[in-house]
Amino acid sequence: MDTSAERTVRLSISGMSCAGCVSSVEEALRAVPGVREASVNLAERTAVVTGSAPAEALIEAVRGAGYDAAELTGLDDDERKEEQERAHYRRLMRQFVVATAWGAPLLAGAYLDWFPEFETVGGRLFWLATGLVTAAVMYYSGRHFFIGAWKAFRVHNANMDTLIALGTGNAWLYSMGVALFPEAVPAIAREAYYDAAAIIIGFINLGQALEMRARGRTSEAIRRLIGLQPKTARVVREGRELDVPIEEVGLDETIRVRPGERIPVDGVILEGRSSVDESMLTGEPMPVEKGPGDEVIGGTINVSGTFLYQAKRIGRDTVLAQIIEMVRRAQATKPPIGRLVDKVASVFVPVVLIVAVVTFLAWFNLGGEERLSYAVVTSVTVLVIACPCALGLATPISIMVGVGKAAEHGILIRNGEALQRACELTAVVLDKTGTVTEGRPSVTELVPAAGCTEEELLRLAAGVERGSEHPLAHAILEAAAGRGIEVPPPEGFEAIAGHGVRARVEGRTVLFGNRRLMEREGVDVSALEARAAELAARARTAMYLAADGRAMGLVAVADRIKPDAAAAIRRMHARGLRVVMLTGDQRATAEAVAREVGVDEVIAEVLPQDKAAKVAELQARGEVVAMVGDGINDAPALAQADVGFAIGTGTDVAIESADVTLMRGSLHGVADAIEISRATLRNIKQNLFGAFVYNTLGIPVAAGVLYPFTGMLLNPILAGAAMAMSSVTVVTNANRLRLFRPKGAEA
Repeated sequence: MDTSAERTVRLSISGMSCAGCVSSVEEALRAVPGVREASVNLAERTAVVTGSAPAEALIEAVRGAGYDAAELTGLDDDERKEEQERAHYRRLMRQFVVATAWGAPLLAGAYLDWFPEFETVGGRLFWLATGLVTAAVMYYSGRHFFIGAWKAFRVHNANMDTLIALGTGNAWLYSMGVALFPEAVPAIAREAYYDAAAIIIGFINLGQALEMRARGRTSEAIRRLIGLQPKTARVVREGRELDVPIEEVGLDETIRVRPGERIPVDGVILEGRSSVDESMLTGEPMPVEKGPGDEVIGGTINVSGTFLYQAKRIGRDTVLAQIIEMVRRAQATKPPIGRLVDKVASVFVPVVLIVAVVTFLAWFNLGGEERLSYAVVTSVTVLVIACPCALGLATPISIMVGVGKAAEHGILIRNGEALQRACELTAVVLDKTGTVTEGRPSVTELVPAAGCTEEELLRLAAGVERGSEHPLAHAILEAAAGRGIEVPPPEGFEAIAGHGVRARVEGRTVLFGNRRLMEREGVDVSALEARAAELAARARTAMYLAADGRAMGLVAVADRIKPDAAAAIRRMHARGLRVVMLTGDQRATAEAVAREVGVDEVIAEVLPQDKAAKVAELQARGEVVAMVGDGINDAPALAQADVGFAIGTGTDVAIESADVTLMRGSLHGVADAIEISRATLRNIKQNLFGAFVYNTLGIPVAAGVLYPFTGMLLNPILAGAAMAMSSVTVVTNANRLRLFRPKGAEA
């Protein structure tokens, strides 16, 4: 298939009620020509479809399967969808009140023997009238179940609506049959179940309403991300500043941002300086200093200062829009455990229908005098209690909360499979440069000789390097600027290949370079040699400085280890993970860094093209491997690993190759992602255990297996309440994940 014309379409699906519906919609979507992948989320009632098929064809396929669909194209659509869900919640609550307000007095009257017998003329008229009112109540409060069942039947499917419609419909039909022809039914079986039909529909509506309200909280992360985008931007047009809707901002427009305002779209600062709070996107709490030429991201907050910047990415191309899209896609995907549940659920309803028929026949043949009444009660109870709503919600609801929780901590998970795989990891492979280290050289130590100060040593080093283009020169000048040192201009700058540099600074002849330069110029550095060797053992590049033939000290430069790298690696060890460093650097340098951060194994001097092969070797040893990297040369290894983590401060290629993107540069993000993964999978297993136990125990009890021992049958009304509450329990348990806080947040 040509993937060049592919796009992702999001659909809002209405009419789905259980995991069987999910399978039906997915099958219909995958059958459309041009569809490469389709994933339906029961919890959110949405579908994400990848391929070249037009949205109209996808909507038509969903309608053909007995459901309805509409395309979601922007943030306004999501707001409209939320408003529709709020209206649906209010409607469900009204339907619950009407059904239970009618059913509760009928239930009370039956127990208190208020109502006339069927055999009398008055009794027959009473029960017929009661049946007609019950039918009206069932139409108002439960017609959506019967419509859903009919749609499913027309396309040869069965779903939760089928079970509810059959259960309550049969209860009503039996009751009307008794009211119309009481003599045809044994006296002991002359009983009406109008109360059960009404109250079951009421309870199921209540359960769906409570589930919808709880489910709304699972999308909190997406709503917060959407809320980060301002509605307007202050643009500069023809010398005037105008407030315009965000949709009207064009590429390369100049935008003014004042203190405390959110940045509307992505761009580059033209004029002014400020500090920007990027914590809502990256999880990094400290504001970042920005100046001319620096990039700013839409949705972040301008803390102090005002600046003008030029819009470079707008609409769906902004980082925030891409993050929202990635989180949505991840929430819609299924881990392997979820796909297994869907397969089970797709055959669950037909199996329940068979069990209900067998239950009816068994009681009708073996139930004694009250066999007809018992057959009706048990078969209706089996149909009602067996609805697989909880089973269908168990996985997607936890995935939605887990992916959203990860996004809150600056961790973007690409799909549900990566989320599940991350909790099975046994080894984490770290690239060194830009991952364990900051990826740029900086001054780590100043070692002045006798009679010299750190400030004088750094001033002379910065002065001689002021005319150099070497990367180490930038590190030294940056260190001087950080200490507020005024750097003197050099005169007669001379680069000595393989040795260092020479220049006149403040009237003195300054040499700055390696030991060979000092030996060549006859400078005695014996007092500094021991310290230089110790720095070299710690992966520092130690450079000697001399002025007018006298040694002034050492300036040590290194790619600084990230301050929290060692703590993050300790967290990985605490989780039982083996940590490996994979780098193209020299072994001595790599081992020095490894000792400092506590890495278990070092694989050094590896060519970029060989990194993926090294990951494959670890996998061949039985390890489930995560690869963490930030560069183009890490992309093949990220793709080879079981789970690839891209440091979001790295290149786009690395991010595209990875399963998980860390928006901040800290390795704590890896440990956080693993903790969130484990918490999410634990939550899914709790949900599945509860749902399976509920159905496994509930169906036999509903069928009457306990009757020979206790003489009791499960009331259909209790079955309806239990079924409704099982879904609410699953959603509530999933929402506990929203309180989860990875240990890295404390660190």
